[in-house]
Amino acid sequence: MDRLKIVIVDDHPVIRRGVRDILAENPLFEVVGEAASGLEALQRVRETRPDLVLLDVTLPDRTGIEVLKDIRDWFPQIKVLVLSIHSEEQYAVRALRAGAVGYITKESAPEDLLQAIEAVLEGDIFVTETIARKLTKLTTRHETPETPHELLSDREFEVLRLLGQGKGISQIAAELGVSVKTVSTYRARILEKLGKESTAELIRYAVEHNLT
Repeated sequence: MDRLKIVIVDDHPVIRRGVRDILAENPLFEVVGEAASGLEALQRVRETRPDLVLLDVTLPDRTGIEVLKDIRDWFPQIKVLVLSIHSEEQYAVRALRAGAVGYITKESAPEDLLQAIEAVLEGDIFVTETIARKLTKLTTRHETPETPHELLSDREFEVLRLLGQGKGISQIAAELGVSVKTVSTYRARILEKLGKESTAELIRYAVEHNLT
């Protein structure tokens, strides 16, 4: 039986090493590449054409959700399992809507990660029952989001999260690789969608909803 090729994408070398060690427990898994950024991830995927990409949400040059969309657009046969430090409530639904085949947090036990990988490679979607129910509700006609920030686009959500961390407009622009004007536009849209009047209120909202 052919070994299943996997690429690990995470900007922390210790995490990549830990995941590689976990995958070594299954002789059918072969790590064929690692990446520490979105750009590097796409290069590794293009070079190795893996069966599965383990993708972090937070990367230094682009969001994991954006990288996920690119992988799905360019290499639709490659499966992507999101492995994130962020709770399911923050990113799971967004990741699944973008084309991920599962979402698991870094707090999970090693055996849970192996189980998740085996499940998605067999064609299943790996999420908790809570997220599965939430996704079903959101795809039901006339169903409204449970929280206002679910109305935000992926990029607007990322800007809100970074504002909640206390980062300024210029810093966010540099981190996301866009102009200050663009971030200001996102901020204005977020204020409107959440019904807030200032950045301070957005920061408070992000903190209260554990989005940081």
